Amino acid sequence: MRARLLVFPIKGRNWCFVRSIDRSNSQSESSQSPTTFKHLWQQISSSQKPTAGNVELCIDFAANKMNKAWSGLEKAPPGSFKNKIRSLGLSLLSRVKPSEIFLKSIPKQLTGVEVVFPSSLNARLVRRRLRHIALRGTIVHKNYFYGSVTLLPVTSAFAVLPLPNVPFFWILFRTYSHWRALKGSEKLLELVSDSSKNQNSPEKEHGNEAAENDSDKEIHTSLDPPLIMQASEELDRLLGDGNDVSKCRLKDICKVFDLNTMDVLKYQQLSKD
Repeated sequence: MRARLLVFPIKGRNWCFVRSIDRSNSQSESSQSPTTFKHLWQQISSSQKPTAGNVELCIDFAANKMNKAWSGLEKAPPGSFKNKIRSLGLSLLSRVKPSEIFLKSIPKQLTGVEVVFPSSLNARLVRRRLRHIALRGTIVHKNYFYGSVTLLPVTSAFAVLPLPNVPFFWILFRTYSHWRALKGSEKLLELVSDSSKNQNSPEKEHGNEAAENDSDKEIHTSLDPPLIMQASEELDRLLGDGNDVSKCRLKDICKVFDLNTMDVLKYQQLSKD
């Protein structure tokens, strides 16, 4: 399973990191997840996965339940109590950093990524920024994950109130979100680190004749590297001068490269704050 990532500057040192929408994979992943408790128990009891794999299965099951509950709130009539809860949820979700959304989009099944970046940028600089965001994510989201877990018992005490336990479900969502971002950071860091070992730099390609005597396994690895750097002249043209990319240009980039517009615009909002 491979994915296409887009990396480009929006304003100054503020760069955008986003994954292209892959509808086929998202639909297949959702179809494989258990939909009922009975289905979940059957998969756990019949699977040969280790304990960690079963825990991930339970987490995905809980995430699907939360997504269905959120979809139910979207159908609530305006002015109703459920509609107000949805408005509160949207306000909280708007505070989630775009880098976290990007790292959450990197699944553990990923075997390679194709990084598209403006042709005016240096490939080594783009790869270095990818390594930086992945390495930082492994540290930041691990700390936030453990912090959210410790808050779950505290917020569960609000269940005695005759109202929906919004704090508990929000902390539960943040726990899941940080866990996904942590796993995505680890996977991205693994792919980027492997690429630096498996891919030859342009300086070495002309003077290293010994590479022609590699084994079949190494040749196969070079044909299917974990990271492919692809400079795009079209992306460079859409960005313009790149000093301060406008909202209209960002929307055009989203249409051409099939990106989630809301995720990209979050990076622009981040540069203004």
